[in-house]
Amino acid sequence: MSDLTLPVPDGLVGERVDVALSRLMGLSRSKAAALADAGGVRLDGRPLAKADRLTAGGWLEVERPEPETVEVAEPTLVEGMRIVLEDDDVVVVDKPVGVAAHPSPGWTGPTVIGGLAAAGVRVATSGASERQGVVHRLDVGTSGLMVVAKSEHAYTVLKRAFKERTVTKVYHALVQGHPDPSAGTIDAPIARHPKHDWKFAVVADGKPSVTHYATLEAMPRASLLEIHLETGRTHQIRVHTSALRHPCVGDVTYGADPVLAARVGLTRQWLHAMRLGFAHPATGEWTEVSSDYPADLAHALEVLRG
Repeated sequence: MSDLTLPVPDGLVGERVDVALSRLMGLSRSKAAALADAGGVRLDGRPLAKADRLTAGGWLEVERPEPETVEVAEPTLVEGMRIVLEDDDVVVVDKPVGVAAHPSPGWTGPTVIGGLAAAGVRVATSGASERQGVVHRLDVGTSGLMVVAKSEHAYTVLKRAFKERTVTKVYHALVQGHPDPSAGTIDAPIARHPKHDWKFAVVADGKPSVTHYATLEAMPRASLLEIHLETGRTHQIRVHTSALRHPCVGDVTYGADPVLAARVGLTRQWLHAMRLGFAHPATGEWTEVSSDYPADLAHALEVLRG
């Protein structure tokens, strides 16, 4: 694939290399950073690091990365995945922990899309080949409700609804300590962590991210929160609660106490997508579904209550 060569665009002068390439080429910031780390970005013939800044008047040369291929495994039934609602337009599943929304590079485990295919559920063909029908996602380590479009019309309508924030997304999260105030809004932008590409952080130039929370129950070492997401950034709840110094119990990636996680028997974050509401793409009628806590979260909650 040929290299990209051009003068530094005026709108990218002063930007970090990884941020600039992300905007210029549509890459994720982590892929842009990896490209720079591999020596694939030069300014006037000089290699640039991901944190270098682009300067006005320079000549930028970028080695175009080869497109990633995603190996899609044979459809396999997903143990514990339950279909909560299904009609000609949508299917809502209750996703277990340890299941990805769709295939992706490096992931070899079960997926919602693979599980639906194995169950004979046909979904919309809109979207990238490995994520057809997917209009929103849950982390592998987060359980709960996820809607997938079955018709092309439903895909278009639901994608727009998520973008315009007309979908109700309610989570329950068990966090360490007691947030003060006990209810409030976290309005803090989120982007890739500046030092660790495998996680996210509150970053000044990140994407706008808004989380509303309210305490449902306070225990000696933790609080059960109800959370309404206004936006839907990757790891949003985990990042925002960690930024408050009240990470989700069990979420050692974002600063949770591993001793407490072991005590309550958790190997993932205590976070569950409890309710999902949306205007049905075919009828316009408000549709809402709910989910109970899975066994590992229910057990951890009882330990902390006791």
